[in-house]
Amino acid sequence: MHPFDSSYMQRLPGFRDFYPEEFAFRNYVFENWRRVARSFGFLEYDGPALETTELYKKKSGEELKTQLFRFVDQGNRDVCLRPEMTPTLARLLAARSREYRKPIKWFSISPFFRFEKPQKGRLREFYQINCDIIGDDSPAVDAELIGLAVALHRVFGLTESDFFVRVNNRNLWAEFLVKHQQPIDRLSEFLSIIDKLEREKEEVTADKLRSFQLDLASVREFLRTPPESVPGFNALFQELQWRGLETFVELDLTIVRGLEYYTGFVFEIFDRAKENRSLAGGGRYDNLISTISDGQTDLPAAGFAIGDVTFTNLLQELDHTRERIEHALRTPRGAFIVVADETRRPEALGLAQTLRRSGVIVDYSLNPAKVARQFQQAESAGAKYAVVIGQEWPQVRVKLLAERTEQILSKEDLPAVLGEN
Repeated sequence: MHPFDSSYMQRLPGFRDFYPEEFAFRNYVFENWRRVARSFGFLEYDGPALETTELYKKKSGEELKTQLFRFVDQGNRDVCLRPEMTPTLARLLAARSREYRKPIKWFSISPFFRFEKPQKGRLREFYQINCDIIGDDSPAVDAELIGLAVALHRVFGLTESDFFVRVNNRNLWAEFLVKHQQPIDRLSEFLSIIDKLEREKEEVTADKLRSFQLDLASVREFLRTPPESVPGFNALFQELQWRGLETFVELDLTIVRGLEYYTGFVFEIFDRAKENRSLAGGGRYDNLISTISDGQTDLPAAGFAIGDVTFTNLLQELDHTRERIEHALRTPRGAFIVVADETRRPEALGLAQTLRRSGVIVDYSLNPAKVARQFQQAESAGAKYAVVIGQEWPQVRVKLLAERTEQILSKEDLPAVLGEN
């Protein structure tokens, strides 16, 4: 007899199971993200989880290309699971941008896949909210995106004491290379050094800079560039002040973003304690849609993404946000029908259907049970009300479980009463 092979029962590294309580937490986050994005006038969209590999090879950067879940499908096409949303968005707009009034304001909440080493804040499957504004290159757009990103954090009770926004303009580093007589076509390679400046040892960084005939001291000096010398920063900061966001934002020239398609203004959001990876990141990618469409569609664009892994880690690490969410998830909802007289079960089932059609969450015991047992089930199910059906029918007793109060209502009044809660 062969030994039992249980390897297929193991979850793959970097992927997650969502049991009901974890799924409820995820839904709470996504529902709040959706509500806030819509309050800013953004419309939701989505695209396929599988795209041609060429779409990402075109403009996403060397590091991302090495992280693709890539394979040849049965139609002999070179495809991969999407590692990010921006190229898909660019493809959609290249096809139908003329149909939409500018600026276009879209968002999506979707799963993504990257084959990299699983670690804190980074998994192989993750979700992101992506928010983009297309067709406008003004500082107002950049400030609006920062405002939305901040609002997507604040809705969970996070404050400026918990997180902050670091902004930069990548064009500054392009000018730096030109000033030091270095080829601009090495900008991506150079920015990857700047991107790791805070994480790598100084001797490693210094060794990399030698290939650009630069020393670490000159880079450190450039990092002290005053805000008023940064192209467009004054206009952006004024827009932020008008929105009351200036206390959330600071200039940081080390923020360059790792993807090649960014063209100027970029930003990232970090927790104040700096105990996590960046919570969000984005910026301008004014040339990407033109690149994807081979020049047929040319629209300025900017956007950002918030990944759910690092973001939910922070929400669970901070006492005030964790308690806030736990309270929201524990809040009783809906009704549990208690059948006190089994001869009335047909009426109870009919009432359940009526209430559900009215949008009320309804549960009940599928099999006969003692009344006390049904009340226990009601509380375990997280019901706000117990609707007792017995000899009073067609009237019913409605008990507010948390307060142990009750009232008698006609079955016709129930949908309106329960639907208000």
